[in-house]
Amino acid sequence: MPGAAPGVGSRSRRRAEPGPLAGFNLRPERVDEDRRHDGFAVRRQVLGDAHVDRAMAGTTAFTADFQDLITRYAWGEIWTRPGLDRRSRSMITLTALVAGGHWDELAMHVRAAVRNGLTADEIKEVLLQTAIYCSVPSANRAFKIAQEALNEEDPA
Repeated sequence: MPGAAPGVGSRSRRRAEPGPLAGFNLRPERVDEDRRHDGFAVRRQVLGDAHVDRAMAGTTAFTADFQDLITRYAWGEIWTRPGLDRRSRSMITLTALVAGGHWDELAMHVRAAVRNGLTADEIKEVLLQTAIYCSVPSANRAFKIAQEALNEEDPA
């Protein structure tokens, strides 16, 4: 094909060259079934049984592959890595959700952050940080959502 990258659209296949990660131990002991098992456990611990049960009950043939993907990779691979504790992962997740404007997920992850040991004051500090690095309007919306989620956790 004219203008195509070398090897694209042609019948001949070039031998794959070792990638830049060849020779590194990339947790080869982690197979999909381990990821799935660990992912369900961590997902339940972080988000709570009720949330996971609702997500699983709402799974359809169309969404099943997506649910499996996030269980294995978000929860079974990333959240199980030894490099950060769950408190730190929650702080990072809150920041990423604010930065991306993912408001539908924020309340759930505020509740998860509390479950992971963050206090309301620590969540407030994370959101103050987002005001500077994400935007004041984003932080304003995040504070409103977080306040509602925190009120659900401790209505007193």
